[in-house]
Amino acid sequence: MTITKSLLSRRTFAGLAGAAMIAVAMPAQSFAAEVTIPIIVKDTTSFYWQIVLAGARKAGKDLGVKVPELGAQAETDVNGQISILENAVAGKPAAIVISPTEFKALGKPVDEAAKSVPIIGIDSGADSKAFKSFLTTDNVQGGRIAADGLAAAIKAMTGKDEGDVVIITNTPGAGSLEQRRTGFLDQVKTKYPGLKVVADKYADGQATTGLNIMTDLITANPKIVGVFASNLIMAQGVGQAIAENKLSDKVKVIGFDSDDKTLGFLKSGAIAGLVVQDPYRMGYDGIKTALAVSKGEKVEANVDTGANLVTKANMSEPKIEALINPKVK
Repeated sequence: MTITKSLLSRRTFAGLAGAAMIAVAMPAQSFAAEVTIPIIVKDTTSFYWQIVLAGARKAGKDLGVKVPELGAQAETDVNGQISILENAVAGKPAAIVISPTEFKALGKPVDEAAKSVPIIGIDSGADSKAFKSFLTTDNVQGGRIAADGLAAAIKAMTGKDEGDVVIITNTPGAGSLEQRRTGFLDQVKTKYPGLKVVADKYADGQATTGLNIMTDLITANPKIVGVFASNLIMAQGVGQAIAENKLSDKVKVIGFDSDDKTLGFLKSGAIAGLVVQDPYRMGYDGIKTALAVSKGEKVEANVDTGANLVTKANMSEPKIEALINPKVK
């Protein structure tokens, strides 16, 4: 009996020791819960937002973070984005990165979400002070850059920075777009007194609407010499209108952001310039910042991710090439 107990004791000890050795040998992260940080964009079908998601995806791989890629299929689907945000919060992630579709409408939802999880903003703001950090282009400055580019293009065409110009905004109420509009209008007013803004139009988020608005404007006012289309979708529509009406030598267009279509218009002359942001950096640094916040680290409250004017003359420069042809996959 004594022999049996002794044998059992040795076996038990050996088993426990073996288990302890296995536990020591296993990597520590296998016992830790996977860190999840969703990113919520305005429109998952847009090339611009696909670049943002590509940056976030790469950050997830580099940092060992699970990054669900979320968003509505149109920038006008405000209620859809609110529901996506609420569902993301319910999943209890480490943090959430979001680009609000509309400044006013997303204010309270962001406030509510921030009671449960750290919120990082990118690209566009919301009527909330709950963001732990906000990464975006200085969109007011982006509007100023657009005004400078348009004035230069008009002067190159006519010999003077004078004439009737228009601005077409994708949708009303979007924080980044309103800031671009403000920057553009202020710059024209203070720096280019010879330019007269004869139309200040809002569309509905569809490129075909931008095309129709532009077609109507040039029909009603053949003296128009310049246009600022303040986002990618409007640049697509306006560029198409200029190309179809063969007006590239009479009307200069500055767009915002780029894709294959708008770069094609830039090469053909239908568009004179594109103000290009760094959406890949927004996505990557958004996740990186969110992870830091989730660990209790101190981060910058506001980060300017920059903007550059791309023209046919500089589009082959290495710095510009990297911005207009990012690695999406």
